[in-house]
Amino acid sequence: MDSSKVSSGRASSAARTAVVWEALTAELARLAEEFVEPLNIVDAGGGTGGAAVPLARLGHRVTVVDSSPDSLAALERRAAEAGVRVNAVQGDAEGLRELLPEASAHLVLVHNVVEHVDDPLTALRDVVSITQPRGAVSVLATNAVAAVLHRALAGHLADALALLQSNEGRWGPSDPMPRRYTAEQLTALVREAGLEVHELRGVRILGDLLPGRVFEDPQTPDTLLAVEKAASAHAELSRIATQLHVMARRPA
Repeated sequence: MDSSKVSSGRASSAARTAVVWEALTAELARLAEEFVEPLNIVDAGGGTGGAAVPLARLGHRVTVVDSSPDSLAALERRAAEAGVRVNAVQGDAEGLRELLPEASAHLVLVHNVVEHVDDPLTALRDVVSITQPRGAVSVLATNAVAAVLHRALAGHLADALALLQSNEGRWGPSDPMPRRYTAEQLTALVREAGLEVHELRGVRILGDLLPGRVFEDPQTPDTLLAVEKAASAHAELSRIATQLHVMARRPA
């Protein structure tokens, strides 16, 4: 594999993590003032614990709900290696209401979930049911507008046109992504589920558009991280981000 592509992927991943983590850190600080720590955090569809283990390291009580037993086994190994405890629950994001107590979580992560579930609104309403009043919900989803841009730049103009004409943000039966969202669609979904949208940021705005040769410069990853953090606060640039991150809150 081209080393520049590997570097590009790592740099984009680091930028994504940093932008989302910055928003989560600010929300955790608010929650710590509102509630008594440690906080109860649920990661719906949290897989192998990429977010859950760092949150557990901060001293919070973290539960991961995932349908894959293999992912949960990897999560438990990762948590053990990190010297923390994470509660692993096998189940679907659409069934949180049946798996966890009502209004028990201070923060729920719903990252890369609403694109894949059969009924996103039902899934988010279940998330709301397990979230405490004044608690927070972090939603990360794939951006349909970015997909148009990426397909067009790759020379797949018919796919770009199909994406523009699709209400679900897909280019056709061969599209591996079941669903994508525009910023308006995602915020509307979050509000319809019963949450208040506090903040919308773009994630991976420029990193996925840069040519591979840019990453031959060893300073690129650090510079990209700074650019992505700054760009994420601009609403105009967020419209073309690969992913959209919504920080929402359950009304009191």
